[in-house]
Amino acid sequence: MLIMKWMTAHDGRLVATWIQSAESGCAGCCEAAIMVKLKWTMDRDGRLARTPAQSGETMPAGMQGDREVLWSIFKRAIFLLVWILMVASSLALAQEASTTVPSDEKSWDVQFQSTVVGQGHPSFPAAYTGSNSLTTGAAVRETVSLDMTGGARLWHGGEFFGDILMWQGYGLNNALGLAGFPNAEAYRVGKTYPDVYLCRSYLRQTIGFGGGKVAADDGLGGKRDDRNLTLTVGHLSAKDIFDANAYSNDGRSQFMNWALVANGAWDYPADTLGFTNGLAAELNTRAWSGRVGIFQVSKVANGIRMDWNLTHAWSSVAEVERRYTLRGHAGAVRLLAFDTRSHMGSYQETIDSPNLGGNITLTAAYRYKYGFGINLEQEIRNDLGVFARVGWNDGKNQTYEFTDVDRTATAGLSLRGSRWGRPQDTVGLAAVANGISGVHREYLAAGGLGITVGDGALDYRAERMVEAYYNWKVSRHFHLTPDYQFAQNPAYNHVRGPVDIFALRLHSEF
Repeated sequence: MLIMKWMTAHDGRLVATWIQSAESGCAGCCEAAIMVKLKWTMDRDGRLARTPAQSGETMPAGMQGDREVLWSIFKRAIFLLVWILMVASSLALAQEASTTVPSDEKSWDVQFQSTVVGQGHPSFPAAYTGSNSLTTGAAVRETVSLDMTGGARLWHGGEFFGDILMWQGYGLNNALGLAGFPNAEAYRVGKTYPDVYLCRSYLRQTIGFGGGKVAADDGLGGKRDDRNLTLTVGHLSAKDIFDANAYSNDGRSQFMNWALVANGAWDYPADTLGFTNGLAAELNTRAWSGRVGIFQVSKVANGIRMDWNLTHAWSSVAEVERRYTLRGHAGAVRLLAFDTRSHMGSYQETIDSPNLGGNITLTAAYRYKYGFGINLEQEIRNDLGVFARVGWNDGKNQTYEFTDVDRTATAGLSLRGSRWGRPQDTVGLAAVANGISGVHREYLAAGGLGITVGDGALDYRAERMVEAYYNWKVSRHFHLTPDYQFAQNPAYNHVRGPVDIFALRLHSEF
């Protein structure tokens, strides 16, 4: 009889141990263990492929196929069960809340969200294709995310927030081929089966200085002084605090393109999934806000592990925000500056050393990258708002955390459906223009690879994109969004594309 046990090795490989034992009751019963190490590799279409290690015997072909099918069914069943339990729990909590006396201030709060994105593109022309290029053939990929977020009041002004994320799926071409990648729900660590990650766990302390009262927007309700000092420390996303925008900020309900969710030129500190450790301070008045923060950076470019050499590896960011009203309509201007110190490679040193074969990691040393950003939002009518972002960084050293953008300009509008009787629906339209520095161009033209781009050669043009979406509120808890994006000069290459990208997003929250 064969008995199979699955284990995970330290390097992330699945290890199947087959135990072959004699029939019970036989004299001299013995057991023989056969170790099969299956190494997971990624093919060009974004699918995982398994290859047995040289040191082990392979599983019988027929049994391997059966086990693979059963394992796939089991994973999907567990994923569906967790989703059902989360939805059922949220409905129960909502029902319980409806039977209690309403309160402006909660002592605790639990919320759930789920976002499913299916995205694809037809085939498109290209003079050549590199290892980081978007595949020229037609492709369809999907991503799924589930979040359980919670908050609790600990003491006067003190709060704790946590977020457990479960995700599955892949971005197009494993999130490669476009600097302005079209799916904000796609991570560079794709998963064929659900994985779980504690993406937020932080403390927040708000110290009031009087003035008027404003509603808190953290899920716990209540009001706070409009003049206050807010301190945040823990595991979170730097985007939770900096570079917010009312119309272009959330890839689960607004625009999906990376360059429209954040300033593309801000190489913001984050691990592969977009989170880090750090602390921030915010000083707020009725019309002004000033924010500063310092965060950890990855040990390697966009890696999952953080660099604990804190005297040499960190990222600081500062932002000033001015809020105002123009003819009775709210607006805001935000100025951002950042300075990142990390173990990054140099474009120029890599170009000057042909013997390195274009491998920028071989020039890695503790270096810096700095940049600036402008973020604008303005309500035009009660149902119409416009926005814009402009960003720049020095572009001398390796893009380390976010995406391969050194200069960016975005602009767009957001219109609610009041005029056609759908006030909870939203239409969005935006344009993106991304660029890179001169030395960054030389590096890519010489065959260098970035975090998201690298065609093996380069006929440089600015990457231009347009995105349009319609967020349709199907019911109280569900939104369905068709999305279209047009990409010209993908990955800054004039001889590739253009590409038409279509998506359908289902978002639910409780």
